[in-house]
Amino acid sequence: MTSPLFKPVSLGSVDLAHRVVMAPLTRMRATPPGDVPNDLMVEYYRQRAGAGLIVSEGTQISPIGKGYMDTPGIYSAEQVEGWRTVTDAVHAEGGRIAAQLWHVGRVSHESFHDGGLPVSASALPYRNRATIKGPDSKPLRADCPTPRALSTDEIAATVEDYRRATVNAREAGFDLVEIHGAHGYLLHQFMSEVSNVRTDQYGGTQENRARFALEVVDAVVEAWEPGRIGIRLSPQGSFNGLDDDAGLPMGLYLAAELDRRDVAFLHLSEPDWAGGPALTDEFRTDLRRAFGGAIVGAGNYTVEKAERLLEAGLIDAAAFGRAYIANPDLAERFRAGAALNEPVGATFYGGGAVGYTDYPSLD
Repeated sequence: MTSPLFKPVSLGSVDLAHRVVMAPLTRMRATPPGDVPNDLMVEYYRQRAGAGLIVSEGTQISPIGKGYMDTPGIYSAEQVEGWRTVTDAVHAEGGRIAAQLWHVGRVSHESFHDGGLPVSASALPYRNRATIKGPDSKPLRADCPTPRALSTDEIAATVEDYRRATVNAREAGFDLVEIHGAHGYLLHQFMSEVSNVRTDQYGGTQENRARFALEVVDAVVEAWEPGRIGIRLSPQGSFNGLDDDAGLPMGLYLAAELDRRDVAFLHLSEPDWAGGPALTDEFRTDLRRAFGGAIVGAGNYTVEKAERLLEAGLIDAAAFGRAYIANPDLAERFRAGAALNEPVGATFYGGGAVGYTDYPSLD
């Protein structure tokens, strides 16, 4: 009997050969200065083109959107050219790839911004660390400062940054874009009552706190088409200094608004991957009722969990993260029931080919 993981599926306008998705994975290998995708990244993504869809690592939409060393951007001509070499390589292998559009907001450090403060919904102190380059050029965790609040004019400019990044993603040859609205980054900072105490049209009520994210969605849809757009959400859990245990109603509200906009997919990052509580099937059912597009589940998934939720109709595809770090041919290993390579955590972030492009495939 064929596993439901290996049945074809469509995410909006894009057809996938199967339902094993490579989740976005921060790896910090872009070329400085300029945060440009390079030949090493081309090989990394090419090796993993057997995924039904690759979602790229978080890709900052502007310089102020950066919060980790050597992460790629998608706002300069050089970055677009670099990404084009990546997408060409993936397409040459028959793969599909989405660009994850990223703004970290307050999860950043003044060293990335010429001494200036990171930005957020509100100027609230919080405990978290960003990853900067240490004196030995290796990743170094550094305390995040208290951010400054974005003005309404700056919010409008940031929406335009997302629109321009979408145009750049099209030019770079991506098949889809995914807006990163999860994990305590900028859009999530506006959604949550924990990090947003604004008193203007972007704060207070659930509708106001969702306004910025939906303005971004509208701008991105206008720059391409709804069938090419997805968004990643993490409605519950604690990550990047944001304890958002009350986020489930916001997730359902956003799902309904996304359904009205007919976007291609909702990428649900579940809290148990980071030690949070598992989502209930009741919430999954409510989410399915609210959103009629494709739902991609992610977060500490196993084949068995993915198959159960696919067979129940609660997700349409499953994304795997750390397993894809160590297994460039993960989908084929799943299909064959083969053993998996174990990832080496010490090489996840920064460095060169070791722990990046040197994991063996089955053949």
